[in-house]
Amino acid sequence: MVGPVDVVGIGYEGLTLSAFLARLSSLGVTHVVDVRFAARSRKRDFNKTALSAALAATGLGYTHLPALGNPPANRPGFHGSPAELASARATFASLMPASALSTVASLARQERVALLCFEADQSRCHRDVILSALS
Repeated sequence: MVGPVDVVGIGYEGLTLSAFLARLSSLGVTHVVDVRFAARSRKRDFNKTALSAALAATGLGYTHLPALGNPPANRPGFHGSPAELASARATFASLMPASALSTVASLARQERVALLCFEADQSRCHRDVILSALS
């Protein structure tokens, strides 16, 4: 929809910071776009300040786009039945602001971008909806 962009998705569920950074490196990522509604985590290394500092220390860029975060009320559907998942995906798709998608697309025309969220299973994460909108 927005033209050719270089974007992948990554979830940090089950990863240590060092494993996460290694995965980014193996994917050739140069910029992380955090698409969590709130960039907080029970894993201290993945809180916004700590994560952005760790990424900067390895030469990677970081942008938090809360406008592309999945609102708490819509999250349960991503872990529900196929019908609930389809509904949650449609709801999230209707909420994505074009300006935030344009920001990601602009970055991804210049760098290899990874969309970051917690969920390991991308098919059960809102970042999959974002990736579809960008393709």
